[in-house]
Amino acid sequence: MSASKVSAVQMWYRDLLASVVVFLVALPLCLGIALASDAPLFSGLIAGIVGGIVVGLISGSHASVSGPAAGLTAVVAAQLASLGGSFSAFLVAVVLAGILQILLGLLRAGALAAFFPTSVIKGLLTAIGIILILKQIPHVFGHDSDPEGDFAFVQKDEQTTLSEIREILVDFQPGATVVGILSLLFLILWDRSKKLKKSIVPAPLLVVLFGVAIAKILEELGGIWVIEKSHMVQIPVAASLRDFVGFLQFPDFSQIFRAQIYLAAITIAAVASLETLLNLEAVDKLDPRRRQSPPSRELIAQGVGNVVSGLSGGLPITSVIVRSSVNIDAGAQTKLSAILHGFLLLGSVLFFADWMNQIPLACLAAILLVTGYKLANPKLFLKMWHDGPYQFWPFLLTVIAIVLTDLLIGVLIGIGISTSFILASNIRRPVRRIIEKHLGGEVVHIVLANQVSFLNRAAIERMLEEIPPGGHVLLDATATDFIDPDVLALIKDFRLETGPARNIQVSLIGFRARYQLQDQTQYVDYSTRELQSSLRPEQVLQILKDGHQRFLTGQRLTRDFHRQISVTASGQHPLAVVLSCIDSRTPTEIIFDLGLGDIFSVRIAGNVARRKVLGSLEYGCAVAGAKLILIMGHTRCGAVTTAVRLMGSPESAAQATGCEHLDDILHDIQLSIPQPDREKFERLPLAEQEAYVNDIARRNVLRMVRLVQEQSKTLAQLVKEGKIMIVGAMYDVTSGNITFLEEGHEPKPLLEVQAHVAPKLA
Repeated sequence: MSASKVSAVQMWYRDLLASVVVFLVALPLCLGIALASDAPLFSGLIAGIVGGIVVGLISGSHASVSGPAAGLTAVVAAQLASLGGSFSAFLVAVVLAGILQILLGLLRAGALAAFFPTSVIKGLLTAIGIILILKQIPHVFGHDSDPEGDFAFVQKDEQTTLSEIREILVDFQPGATVVGILSLLFLILWDRSKKLKKSIVPAPLLVVLFGVAIAKILEELGGIWVIEKSHMVQIPVAASLRDFVGFLQFPDFSQIFRAQIYLAAITIAAVASLETLLNLEAVDKLDPRRRQSPPSRELIAQGVGNVVSGLSGGLPITSVIVRSSVNIDAGAQTKLSAILHGFLLLGSVLFFADWMNQIPLACLAAILLVTGYKLANPKLFLKMWHDGPYQFWPFLLTVIAIVLTDLLIGVLIGIGISTSFILASNIRRPVRRIIEKHLGGEVVHIVLANQVSFLNRAAIERMLEEIPPGGHVLLDATATDFIDPDVLALIKDFRLETGPARNIQVSLIGFRARYQLQDQTQYVDYSTRELQSSLRPEQVLQILKDGHQRFLTGQRLTRDFHRQISVTASGQHPLAVVLSCIDSRTPTEIIFDLGLGDIFSVRIAGNVARRKVLGSLEYGCAVAGAKLILIMGHTRCGAVTTAVRLMGSPESAAQATGCEHLDDILHDIQLSIPQPDREKFERLPLAEQEAYVNDIARRNVLRMVRLVQEQSKTLAQLVKEGKIMIVGAMYDVTSGNITFLEEGHEPKPLLEVQAHVAPKLA
């Protein structure tokens, strides 16, 4: 047998076992939900059968299990009451609701599922887990005054979920308590054993068999240990096929013209569809394989299921998170599990009702309680807290709302809270405000959000009002897809009227063509003759330092390069000349966040100031008017490393590297090497070799700073007159940081390297 066939057989086997577990959990829930809905008990079983078989066959979900839902109990009870308690008239509404769901699916209404916030979905799962824990505690102790499917906080018996737990102290059954506690311990110990968790037989199935066996033993003991029938599964028993058919009720289509039926149908379709989409999203998040379910197809499947359920006398159907989570926890692989669970429900009603009625509810309650704990794991609360307030508070408030009301009301509250957080965030921060220091002065850069609604108008207006008279503002819509007409009118008015009246220059960038706002840059973002002549060398150096800081922080200035091409075409007025290495990791315009025309860039291996390089430096300062010469070396320099390795070697650069014109450059670098000893250098550890090379690179920069003034009378005179500065710098290729080595100054890191490495080479 091939590996693929073995894998398929294993998947079917796991689906079969999972279907048995889901069936055992679904059985009392179907009955309890029918009881809580004021509907015939058999209608809950019919809904469970149809939800498993019919919906399972059509659905595209691999893990979702459908059936009567606790979230619909209040809706069903209310609609039944509005129809005068006529269940046959209610079934007509169920059929019509199914037709509406089919239409919604065909119209692709399932796409609405994408708009459910993640925090609400996680809150739903956690709340269901907490409800399962709170609701199953009484059943574990044999206190069953409310039906198994009643998940509402305020119960029909005027008790609440919490007061029901207190009642355990005065009303519990010893036999059921023994079964419940032992079943709970069994599941906990099983889950803590790695070997048992990998067993092909799921623990919940064994727990049911274990519970039945204990119940039989307690029955033999007699007295208070006997578990009453009210604490056992109670399937209506049909003595014959005629009795079975007698349990069924059918829709009375003679009442189809009653307006109340259509109102009931719309209500059921809306609530069932919303609950299905929510549960489907939640189930996909629980699925270990993270498979995505088609929501519109699911609406069609649910619609067909409700039509069949209504025609057969069943309750409305939705995807059910409790059964689905049990299904996943039991190891289900495909939707075969959901389908088989429907057939098992059918078989239990037809043939095995007596046997099923021997299962204690306490052991089933233990299964649900453990499932609830897995859904409401305390670690999830910590994770949501670390995700920030915009995730945590909607999540927490959704949990509280669902637990204290019911699933549907709680989810709607959660969606409302989550939406309010989104709106609050959007109102407070519809834009980002950045102060940019361009060459021509400060510019207030306002970056609009992707969606700018009327809710953002006040915040944008306030931000524009804060711009001082005579200032510059750049309105950036590069990432904006939509601007509300009110906000657009505000922007146009500020550009044409308000801004000019206050002597504020308004620049625009990125606005879509439909808004009829052309890109326009009013501020100076390039070096001009006036700017160049007004700056001192120290100010130019500070401009480079500020630009490098922006480079490090990622807050680069917004530049209009197309405009810069145009305005610099007729001439250039650079602020500085940068002599750097040809290394591909040291592009000076990027490192200093500069625009076109701002600097002369001279690049040569090892950043050595040879004769022709000196000519370029002289031209940049004496003719073009640059105020600063920056000689910038860098760490891990290949030219410096080669110069160090070839120092004292009998080989020439041409012989060692194949580069016939490299010797002169390496010779210039080697003049910066103190006490050279190539063999001792080769014996150093790699880290110390790198430190030594970096030391030589620094020495080389400082030597070039001195050499420029010694060999160029032109530049030396400009320095003497205070018209230019010559400064050295070292760029760290590993961190992006620059250390400025001003003339005559050797930084502490260099001294530390000398003290550590130089003695080893002496």
